[in-house]
Amino acid sequence: MKLQDKVVIITGGAGGIGGGMANAMAKEGAIIAIVDLNEETGKAMEAELQKISPKSMFIQANLTDRENLPKIIDIVIAQYGKLDVLVNNAHASRQVSLEEATQADLDLSFNTGFYPTFYLMQAAYPHLKATEGNIINFASGAGLNGHVTQGVYAAAKEAIRGISRVAANEWGKDGINVNLISPIAESPGVRAWAEAQPDYYQEVLSKIPLGRFGHIEEDIGRVAVFLASEDSQYITGQTIMVDGGSIMLR
Repeated sequence: MKLQDKVVIITGGAGGIGGGMANAMAKEGAIIAIVDLNEETGKAMEAELQKISPKSMFIQANLTDRENLPKIIDIVIAQYGKLDVLVNNAHASRQVSLEEATQADLDLSFNTGFYPTFYLMQAAYPHLKATEGNIINFASGAGLNGHVTQGVYAAAKEAIRGISRVAANEWGKDGINVNLISPIAESPGVRAWAEAQPDYYQEVLSKIPLGRFGHIEEDIGRVAVFLASEDSQYITGQTIMVDGGSIMLR
């Protein structure tokens, strides 16, 4: 029970990688507040989590509504009295080439990914300082390798990496650890992509040294547990590649 009674916020926690992390953390004793826009999937995930962690809850929120982002933190503090871990997982984007990208494409990627990450970190800071807590943000191989048609997504992901490193430097003195996960996982989104672009999917799969896409709970979720636990307290400002060896940072 590495996360016994730790209070964790996970954005985009109603399914996919967010849901995998929520299950993995709940099984280690964490109390999970999942944040998602979809009420139906959010309530279903809440019910699933409460079988493991009875105090867990679902918060319905539109992350593009910047003025209301601090209310997410307020709800969690009012309910539990503290916050130990903030996981900024949610992000939506469109695949489009650079020459075809529009302001609307950029707005979607930054308004669902970068800005919520930034403002939730800012709102959570005093509470994470009080608990000497952890922030887990998300990077992507799209930004690290510059994947084609992923320009607007890569831009937001690299911006998240930038503020994560700054936060690691600024908030280290407060005992707050800030790290990133860069995953490849067999999520619902990846499965949809595999159906739409099977040849590209197989090409990517062929370049993964471990020969498979990660499992959302057993692979990605377990690394999130590690980064949220006492075991990782001398690690900060790092991008952890949970991608089967696809990108080997130097």
